[in-house]
Amino acid sequence: MSSTVSSSSPSDPSNLVFSGFAYRFGVWGLHAAFTVFGVAGWVSGIGALLSLIGLVIVLAAHRGGVMLATLGLVVGALGAATFVKWMRTAKHAVPIHDITTDVDNPPQFVAVLPLRASAPNPATYGGAEVAALQRQGYPDVGPLMLPSDPAHVFHAARNVAEHMGWQLVAADSSAGHIEATATTRWFGFKDDIVVRLTPSGNGTRVDVRSESRLGSSDVGTNAARIRKFLRRLRETH
Repeated sequence: MSSTVSSSSPSDPSNLVFSGFAYRFGVWGLHAAFTVFGVAGWVSGIGALLSLIGLVIVLAAHRGGVMLATLGLVVGALGAATFVKWMRTAKHAVPIHDITTDVDNPPQFVAVLPLRASAPNPATYGGAEVAALQRQGYPDVGPLMLPSDPAHVFHAARNVAEHMGWQLVAADSSAGHIEATATTRWFGFKDDIVVRLTPSGNGTRVDVRSESRLGSSDVGTNAARIRKFLRRLRETH
């Protein structure tokens, strides 16, 4: 283990923030990052409680140190709240990492396949089992129907993808096909997205698929990404 890791204890509440970034920049592995995240979350909660007790004692004694105790309480509470929120989300998330608006005929990855060559998760869709889990966990995720023609929707979809910070890998207006990669802010996980536009009556049907390269569960990240993309795209019409 590098000296950078050994110089910082997992019980330090500040590591709640740095656990993900340290993994992202190769300081330690994924297992170590999650271990530090968990331990730091509990320590943050204990620190907040101790700070609260100290604040009460300080106020009761009419002595200085109120600001320091208050700061400790706020920092500890924020760390504990982040940890609890993440744990609650993870507990209720279904154990899948591939979400699509069309479970019967999911959009296919093409351009991003070379980028996923060494990824633990395959680009092939998991089939009926994954579809059933998605219907159970994310019943609201479905295609978006827009009144505009595919050419108009394509440009709007591309703009939304860029504004969301996705790295475009392919964008074919004639085929109504967009592929991109999103990087999570904290751990730097790579998730790949494909957007498929098909004519539907006088309008366009928009289907999206978002899949993580790593991990059996995405803790709801891909579903949230699809919802956000479709919401922003809908707002353009």
